[in-house]
Amino acid sequence: MIAVPLPPGLPRPTAILWDWDNTLVDAWAGVQAGMNAALRAFGRPEWSLEQVRARARLSLRESFPALFGAEWEHARDLFYAEVRARHLEFIMPLPGTVAALERGALWPMGVVSNKQGPILRAEAAHLGWAGHFGVLVGAGDAVADKPAAAPVLMALERLGVAPGPAVWFIGDTGVDMQAARAAGCSAVLLGDAAHDGGIAALAPDAVFPDGHVLAACLHGLAKTPLPA
Repeated sequence: MIAVPLPPGLPRPTAILWDWDNTLVDAWAGVQAGMNAALRAFGRPEWSLEQVRARARLSLRESFPALFGAEWEHARDLFYAEVRARHLEFIMPLPGTVAALERGALWPMGVVSNKQGPILRAEAAHLGWAGHFGVLVGAGDAVADKPAAAPVLMALERLGVAPGPAVWFIGDTGVDMQAARAAGCSAVLLGDAAHDGGIAALAPDAVFPDGHVLAACLHGLAKTPLPA
């Protein structure tokens, strides 16, 4: 693997936190199935996969009250029943992410996702990835979900790592970048954020176009000795 240099201004990491959906894995078909189960029950038009990608940012406890009003908890239950029944059928690693996780093994790593905690941890176990992470924090595990700092700080506390710019939070949306900044960490974008306004709108601290390039950068850092 040819090493890729560290992006300008991005410090060498002390720890790496990852978003889950659309950062490490493609699980959108499962999210779509759950969303459409809830929408159908309320007589609403179903969402296309493109609509799900564009609209699914916040956790359900943040987004469903606006969508379903006073009955949002019933809609939530319908969503999760469908997701739990089918999500492992759909989940698959995104290109380059297996290599990136392998190259990142030198650093403490965790996941901070707006996917419900038990579902997140079931997916990680299903892929055989649970051993990569010292912690997997999902929606509902902390007092607030992304874009709040709370789940990021929870993950770092469990990893025994202090927050700061040397902690990379890697994600694909503005919600991830906001959570990183709220916790005082570096906001690292994976992909072009075309589904969330583009790179300029998100203003990340650093960008990697895909998992392959990120893996190559981590490979280079692993081979480069720390400064004396």
